[in-house]
Amino acid sequence: MAYYLGIDIGTSATKSLLIDERGAVLAEASAEYPVLTPRPGWTEQDPEAWWTATVASVRRVVKKAKLKPHEVRAIGLSGQMHGSVFLDAKDRVIRPALLWNDQRTAAECLEITERAGGREQLIQLVANPALTGFQAPKILWLRNQERNHFRRLAKVLLPKDEVRRRLIGGYATEVSDASGTLLLDVVGRKWSGPLLDALELSSELLPEVFESEDVTGQLTADAAAELGLSTECKVVGGAGDCAAGAIGNGVVKAGILSTSIGTSGVMFVHSDQPQYDSLGRLHTFCHAVRGKWHMMGVNLSSGGSLQWWVDQVLRGLPGVAEARRYDTATAEAAEVAPGSDGLLFLPYLSGERTPHADPFARGSFVGLGLGHKRAAMTRAVMEGIVFALRDSLEIIRALDVPVRQIRASGGGSRNRLFRQLQADIFGKKISSIQVEQGPAFGVALLAAVGDGAYRNIEAACKATIELAGTTDVDRRAAKRYEQLFPVYQQLYGHLKEDFRALVDFAEGT
Repeated sequence: MAYYLGIDIGTSATKSLLIDERGAVLAEASAEYPVLTPRPGWTEQDPEAWWTATVASVRRVVKKAKLKPHEVRAIGLSGQMHGSVFLDAKDRVIRPALLWNDQRTAAECLEITERAGGREQLIQLVANPALTGFQAPKILWLRNQERNHFRRLAKVLLPKDEVRRRLIGGYATEVSDASGTLLLDVVGRKWSGPLLDALELSSELLPEVFESEDVTGQLTADAAAELGLSTECKVVGGAGDCAAGAIGNGVVKAGILSTSIGTSGVMFVHSDQPQYDSLGRLHTFCHAVRGKWHMMGVNLSSGGSLQWWVDQVLRGLPGVAEARRYDTATAEAAEVAPGSDGLLFLPYLSGERTPHADPFARGSFVGLGLGHKRAAMTRAVMEGIVFALRDSLEIIRALDVPVRQIRASGGGSRNRLFRQLQADIFGKKISSIQVEQGPAFGVALLAAVGDGAYRNIEAACKATIELAGTTDVDRRAAKRYEQLFPVYQQLYGHLKEDFRALVDFAEGT
């Protein structure tokens, strides 16, 4: 029996998971680390924390599964997308990594758009507009704001690919994660020479690009010793966390859409050909399926909004055990009628990406009255998260992308109320899979494909992923949400300028 390891370098923790060649999960473990916020709107992390967490979680799962080092045949890597690890010529980290939800690069996004010849030309080059979360603006920010650091710069890696460097002793990435750098020719699945030239950036800064199932190297002796594995263990390309999660959810053919509520929220739909939203509200990226693509809408603070509400506002609920505060809060919310008694919540706590692409957007309760209690406010937060996802679904529908089935994943798939809210607000039943293990499971399957256990990733998903059940639409609730959703959509436009004024005020400008 061969065994495969999936490692997901997340925003708050790294998760490692072991499967056998039939897809059965043997063991999993995670190790947490902090997010650094040196200024409002800035998010950073120490790449050394990812490596420490990788070593700790891998050693735990290998021990739990009672495997010998040589039995783990291959590793797949997933990770938070868009982050920037800046390395010097000796592979030393120059400064803390800038993360996907960092919002400091608005000026650099304008610079990229101008250098590319305008928004339309930029989308023609790399299939997407310039957004603050992407990697390219972060590189320009380093050049514009920290010139001493930029002069030392020799290589820029995505978070999972920095861990890969520690594993194999070399530089590599793969097409799905590279799509989120804003430097990849997404149609050609290679770095965009014309855009790099326009930005006056050397291609030497970037690693080689592989397909997601391709073998990128094997463990070095040092890495194998730290992890308790063999130098014969392969490391495949893997995938960015969104594409990896889609693989783990079986979204590998047209007509299936996945919706994920984690820290961020994602609407992800498979495409056999590259398709574009001309307004740039959806991302068009390479899929982790060889030769395929996907469209994706992203909300920056999805489950993160509920986490903020429960941890920062409701923490210390009287008579509620600390470990059960989320269960208590969502159980209370389930008792409130759809629409939260006329209360709406905009979940823009970290700015927003789809559909507004606005780093200055902020979270808001609208319609709050003396009669609203804690439970209604919790429900409004949850409804606002799902309304934000529906914004992406509406764009997908308008582009005539087929959606025959919606599969829920992420933390939201495990919460009954979140599943019901998605069914009612989307107006379509929600499917869930038998075992929802997320991105780590998806890249473990890619590792199995890279090792030859399956012909391709479609075959791997067919053999290992089963549907567990569905959540049907409550038609009365759905009718209420159809009335409320247009009101939700209008609020951003009414508040946009006020959001910017409040950000300026907070920053003292």
